[in-house]
Amino acid sequence: MSIQVTNITKIYGKQKALNNVSFNVGENEIVGFLGPNGAGKSTMMKILTCYIPQTEGVAKVCNFDVATQSIDVRKNIGYLPEHNPLYLDMYVKEFLEFVGGIYKIKNSKQRVTEMIELTGLQIEQNKKIGALSKGYRQRVGLAQAMIHDPKVLIMDEPTTGLDPNQLEDIRSLIKNLGKQKTVMLSTHIMQEVEAICDRVIIINNGEIVADEETKSLQQNKTQQIITVEFDKAISEKLLLQIKDIESAKSKSETTWELISSSKDDVRKAIFEFAVKNNLSVLTLNKQEQKIEDVFKELTKK
Repeated sequence: MSIQVTNITKIYGKQKALNNVSFNVGENEIVGFLGPNGAGKSTMMKILTCYIPQTEGVAKVCNFDVATQSIDVRKNIGYLPEHNPLYLDMYVKEFLEFVGGIYKIKNSKQRVTEMIELTGLQIEQNKKIGALSKGYRQRVGLAQAMIHDPKVLIMDEPTTGLDPNQLEDIRSLIKNLGKQKTVMLSTHIMQEVEAICDRVIIINNGEIVADEETKSLQQNKTQQIITVEFDKAISEKLLLQIKDIESAKSKSETTWELISSSKDDVRKAIFEFAVKNNLSVLTLNKQEQKIEDVFKELTKK
């Protein structure tokens, strides 16, 4: 396992930011670590990257304990925090060479060139970081997080401030990195999770409320919303007789939005209902499940 978290608790004064949190992340896995503001995401990431100690429990990165083997952990981890700390008076290339020197990287200049190309900083490499847009500063942060070729990347809101084109580039970069490295990222952009994450961990009030593969989470946790159009007018009372249908909202006399929380696909029951009542189904559309719906359902309390 690249990341092992066992019964981690973090207490600030009287506030319990993390409460007995446990999860594992395997090699070459891209995991979305989600939760509302104040849920404990950044706290967990800071513990894994040795920025702050846990109050209780054990956390390991590449089998190194974050509490007792922090230097080994830092060698194997790349971290992009939410508020990207950079030396604004340094030039991009100069800064990356400086970071490479800290890690004592062999062929540091060659590695800096690779990172500049990988993150699309060629045009900006000779500018001061303070003169860059927020999106390009984020790219510099990504480059410094990856410059020592870590086995694990932890990113807190990695696409903050990027325009749509930059967003697509960085998502593609993270997706490709996940083929060779373990990536754990937090984000509030649910489309990003659906696009690049293999697995989702949702935390709320300091506790894990979901830990599943992305597709599985979408299929198992959200309501089915189906829009169906019949060839004849039909009543709500009759529609509620369909197995597992919990509510029916009229869009017209013949068109209805049906909602079910069943894990089984209810479209078969709708067709059987139509045949039984001498109705023809003109159109039927099952709304695609969204991670956003799951997130709202699990964190609404």
